[in-house]
Amino acid sequence: MNKLDNIKEFKHLISDYSPSTESLDILKQVQLTLLVAPSSAGRNTVIRELVKEGDFSFIVTDTTRTPRINNGVLEVNGTEYWFKNEDQFLTGLKHGDYLEAELIHEQQVSGISIKELSKTIDDSKIAITDVDIGGVEAIIKHKPDVKIIMLLPPSFNEWLKRLRERGEMSKEEIRRRLTTAVNIFNAGLEEKYFNFVISKDVQKSAAIIRNISKSKEPINSINNEAYTLIKELLIDTKNYLNKNN
Repeated sequence: MNKLDNIKEFKHLISDYSPSTESLDILKQVQLTLLVAPSSAGRNTVIRELVKEGDFSFIVTDTTRTPRINNGVLEVNGTEYWFKNEDQFLTGLKHGDYLEAELIHEQQVSGISIKELSKTIDDSKIAITDVDIGGVEAIIKHKPDVKIIMLLPPSFNEWLKRLRERGEMSKEEIRRRLTTAVNIFNAGLEEKYFNFVISKDVQKSAAIIRNISKSKEPINSINNEAYTLIKELLIDTKNYLNKNN
């Protein structure tokens, strides 16, 4: 389990964080799509599909956690994440070098680096990465034209299966991830910021996300299928948490 030595300082900096003036100028030039999803909903698979087709560039986010094994393979620095120590991340926050940063599961801090985003400008590609639910409002404040998409697993049972396949996790770790998911589903029901995609099929999900990303108009609407699914996921997740206290 990861542990933060400087958690109080991180909480203080994140609570009142704003990118530097230079970072905000760079942000204006970036076309950005962000995926919000519970752990193991399929966002990494969809992102790989979009990047493979050439229109998108994956933004590797910074994190303070250590690399872990996913499906038997150890994560690589600069591929899944840029793995930073706490001092490096704190320095970046103090300089305003991030779009946003979030404390996750009270265990780690992750954030989107302006330096990574700037790489997409000359290539004229759409920057895409995932973001945690707590960072959404701050991102919209600093970049109102961002497209934020909530990716939903097709069912609770399929989602739990995917989660367990990610690697060995303690009951407490699974509980943390499901608790975070409850916050995501609740935010989805508020219908304020999100476009919704159900991850049944990788190619179809990628096509929908591509269309949303390239649209000049904000879509930000929820259909009946997504609304019903979110309510079901929320009920099943809460029931699971209550049964596994």
